[in-house]
Amino acid sequence: MVTVTEPLSLTSAQRVARVRHLGPNWYASVMGTAILGSAGVALPVRGPGWRDLFEGAWALSLIMLTALLAARALHWAHHRDQARAHLLDPAAAPFYGCLSMALLSVGGGALTAGRDLLGTGTAVALDTVLFTAGTAVGLAAAVAVPYLMGVRHRVRPAQATPVWLLPLVAPMVSAALGPLLVPHLPSGQPRETLLLGCFGLFGLSLCATLLMLPLVFARLVTSGPLPLVLTPTLFLVLGPLGQSTTAAGRIADAAPGVVPAPYDRGLGVFAVLYGVPVMGFALLWLALATVHVVRARRQGMGFAMTWWAFTFPVGTCVTGAAVLARRTGLAVYDGLALGLYAVLAVAWSAAATGTVRGLLSGELLAAPRPAPAAPRPGTGRTRSGAAR
Repeated sequence: MVTVTEPLSLTSAQRVARVRHLGPNWYASVMGTAILGSAGVALPVRGPGWRDLFEGAWALSLIMLTALLAARALHWAHHRDQARAHLLDPAAAPFYGCLSMALLSVGGGALTAGRDLLGTGTAVALDTVLFTAGTAVGLAAAVAVPYLMGVRHRVRPAQATPVWLLPLVAPMVSAALGPLLVPHLPSGQPRETLLLGCFGLFGLSLCATLLMLPLVFARLVTSGPLPLVLTPTLFLVLGPLGQSTTAAGRIADAAPGVVPAPYDRGLGVFAVLYGVPVMGFALLWLALATVHVVRARRQGMGFAMTWWAFTFPVGTCVTGAAVLARRTGLAVYDGLALGLYAVLAVAWSAAATGTVRGLLSGELLAAPRPAPAAPRPGTGRTRSGAAR
């Protein structure tokens, strides 16, 4: 009996030890995988067998979410000191917004990429649970993280990064995915309440983002480029831009028969008047972020979990472009959606490959390396023998 239980207890201890440094930033991998499926379904043109690929990507995201929730529960149960340290770390705390967006993206994907796989009833039930949980977590993060930044964290303007946007973008993801559930509610007040609630979440996230984004841009132009490992996070700015364009379009799609006239038509007009200029700014930021990444890569930027920032934000621009293509009928937005999806697919492949390699080598779950020690003060001699 001893010979059976000892290896099991050793394996359990090793499993607990491995999750000590598993932070909330890992939820970004779930988001990036889920958007690979749901953005693919939104494309205006699809080849043979593509639907199976999109379903597979969503199914993989569901498996990843389940495994990650279990691992993070283990983290909180056995490493509460480290979990509290993440909350009190201004570089780690904003990633709690990723938990919300992971729940929401997998839930929304159930009604888009996963519907045929699960069946409508199961997909609606799963999305209802994940949407409710994700929205609650997102609203909590949108309040708690800025509160901690103002009260407990000690941050300076020169420390601003796009990571600060993460808890503020989470309600926008709810605004974009909530309209998918509207047709499955009883007609009347339940549908209208959810739809206008999504519009309220749209405004909440948009205003908060407009407050935070100038800090990020000011830091970029006054304090120099971001550290190499953080350079990919510049792509996070695309998240609120693409997701808000998607949200405006989906709210407008669900409005007829739910909100009274003329507001239903007004929401359709707003979707175009808002989405076109915002998508234009998204393309500008995409170009700016890309040249920063090229520069960082030339200077030796290696793989890190921040590479997942290349995925979900670009995916939201795919769905935003698809919304504008449907609303305006312009082929240029169809082409834009397809082109951005190609970028998303390449980015996901690179991030997934690096993550798998890092997991197999153990580097990604290892403790952070300490900063190199400063050299000891000492004396040196010149050629003439004088001490310095």
